Amino acid sequence: MTPPALLVERLAYAYPDGHQALFGVNLRVEQGERVAVLGPNGAGKTTLVLHLNGVLTGQGKVEVTGLEVNKQNMKEVRRRVGIVFQDPDDQLFMPTVREDVAFGPANFGLRGPELDARVKRALDDVGMAEHADRSPLHLSGGQRRRVALATVLACDPDVLVLDEPSANLEPRARRELAEVLLGLGRTTVMVTHDLPYALQLCPRSVLVDGGVVVADGPTRDLLADDALLARHRLELPFGFRLD
Repeated sequence: MTPPALLVERLAYAYPDGHQALFGVNLRVEQGERVAVLGPNGAGKTTLVLHLNGVLTGQGKVEVTGLEVNKQNMKEVRRRVGIVFQDPDDQLFMPTVREDVAFGPANFGLRGPELDARVKRALDDVGMAEHADRSPLHLSGGQRRRVALATVLACDPDVLVLDEPSANLEPRARRELAEVLLGLGRTTVMVTHDLPYALQLCPRSVLVDGGVVVADGPTRDLLADDALLARHRLELPFGFRLD
């Protein structure tokens, strides 16, 4: 049988200062699914996703397409799980867009024509090929967000993890990024406070609060449950309608 894209079982984690952030999280994401991770600030969402490629390691089990996340497997795990951080400045540091996108696959051993093809494909996928020789510093916020996405796609991950992808984007850039993400066809886990964006992009949502999963189901069903949202300090924008 095909293993799930992600399998998290009984995951618990406490930070060095003693703060317990996760209390036994269970999560299964099948290959090809797009899943939003919702929850208020401090719920444990970011702590959870940082376990998916070994940035953090806690108690319990995490597997990526059947491969256990541990020290021995770390290089392959980080190829299989690509994280796009909220701030593009955390990922863009080379003189040109092309060099930024090439950095990851080159670090995994790609060279020559194969590397060039991987970079071109990633930039094509995000609609940024014409900007390959520009400095990321000269791009708009939305363009830089798409280049940051391309740096991850160039490594050909099995799972794409997005941390607040719509944050601080103007409406047009937000729409353009959504169109790119919907066209990728990759297993995607998206951490977001943007509930309409979750509805647009992810058929399924997982609600995390207090370091545990408190709800898991169709995004539309979760967002239609006013009492559930209120209990966990979430709300839809004023005037937003689900129908």
